[in-house]
Amino acid sequence: VQLVESGGGLVTSGGSLTLSCRASGRTLSSYTMSWFRQAPGKERELVAAISWNGGKTVYADSVKGRFTISRDNAENAVFLQMSSLNPEDTAVYYCATRFPGHELPFKSDDYHYWGQGTQVTVSS
Repeated sequence: VQLVESGGGLVTSGGSLTLSCRASGRTLSSYTMSWFRQAPGKERELVAAISWNGGKTVYADSVKGRFTISRDNAENAVFLQMSSLNPEDTAVYYCATRFPGHELPFKSDDYHYWGQGTQVTVSS
């Protein structure tokens, strides 16, 4: 499985970005899809995860109400809409996936495949 993220960049505080992650090598319609992030000097943390059919989602407390995760199984893709961004959101954002697709763990060790990451920088 290969995961490729896109959509990162530089944005000013209060702005918005949408990240995309597209998978190849396997159909991930039965997999959990997720977004993690890692800021310099910090541990990698779950931002959001979505179950195989989109019926369940979880979010980090720090992004609830500002970020929305969604998926398109026909496109083998997952998205992260980010709004009201602030400098604390600055990090490398990673797409990750795991099977089975009804479990939404918060630990990075529980995810099996990872993308290379995309940088999001929010300036104040």
